[in-house]
Parts: sequence; structure tokens; C-alpha cells
Amino acid sequence: MTAPVGIAAVDREELRARISEKYRDVAMNPELGFHFHTGARLARMLGYSNEVVAALPAGTVDSFAGTGNPFLFGDLRRGEVVVDIGCGAGFDALTAARQVGPEGRVFAIDMTAEMRAKTAAGASALGFANVEVLEGFAESLPVADGTADAVISNGVINLCPDKQAVFREMHRVLKPGGRIQVGDILVHREVPQDAKDDIELWSG
Repeated sequence: MTAPVGIAAVDREELRARISEKYRDVAMNPELGFHFHTGARLARMLGYSNEVVAALPAGTVDSFAGTGNPFLFGDLRRGEVVVDIGCGAGFDALTAARQVGPEGRVFAIDMTAEMRAKTAAGASALGFANVEVLEGFAESLPVADGTADAVISNGVINLCPDKQAVFREMHRVLKPGGRIQVGDILVHREVPQDAKDDIELWSG
């Protein structure tokens, strides 16, 4: 199988299933330990303040598994509409909801049901009516064109083989003049195509 240049020749549905299985465990059993950091310790490593961590429900914090901090680019503004791609347990989505206030709105999107449930539970626990949790994929976001003032994401783009599709979707859902605030993994060397095509390297 030959993929377009820059895109991995992996079965997208199988890859999504493997990734969902892993993050289902993070949602349901965060105490198990994983090959990546999680929880409050990770949040502090990534530059989130103690105040941000303390303001969130324990279940939200325990299942946090980001790779960066999209708020290092600046806080969101009151009244803004935000799309969180791959919201996970809701750590960033709920932080965004607090920043935009009740007059703002956050669309929290994830493909893993257990993570969506955690985000919804966290929003309910905090009394946030401005968070809408949606099922969806980074390459096909379930929101209309020109919806968002800001798109945030944390550790999701690196798991998507077709990154151009993800950025096209970000552009589609942003309002004119909108912005992207992403925390993710950046590789400084070209990844060989055979490595890109190895699903074990993607999901392991």
C-alpha cells in the first residue's frame, strides 16, 4: 500500500481502535500507570499552575494525559467560542470553560466514549453549562464552518496520520481571524516512511 507523501499507510480505523483502547484505560483506570506521564504531576511538568489543577475535579486531573500546554500561548477571552480537539478527560476543556465564562462556549470533541463521559461529568460537577461534549475525529470535526474564536488541542495531532486534514479542519471551523493554540509533540528529524507505516509504533 502506497500512501501520499507524508501520510502513513496504516489502517485508520484500526489505529483509532487501538488508541481508543489505550485512552479508555486512562479514563477508567488512571492508577494503573502507563508508558507516558499522567495526572497532576504531568500537569505541573507542563506548566499548569497549582491553581488550575486545584480548580478541577480529581477524576479530570487523574486522567490527564497531555503532551503540552495550549494555554502557554495565552488565556482565552471571556465570551469566546472554543473547539477542543481530543478533549480527553476534559482538563483543557474545563479550563477553557472557566476562562471564557458563562457567556462563552466550549465544544469538547473526542472519539473515546469513556473520555467524553469524564469530560461531561467534570462539567456537571463544576456547574458548567457552557461545555458541549461531542463525539468526533480530528479529521472531521462535528461543528459548523466559522464556529470558533480559538481551537485548542493537546497531544492529539501527533496521533493522526493525515495531519494536513487535521489542520484543514481547524481552518474550516475557525472564524476569520481565529487562532490555534496547540500543545503537542514535534519531531525535528524526518521520520522514515517504513516507521510511519508501522502501526505498532503509532499505537504502542
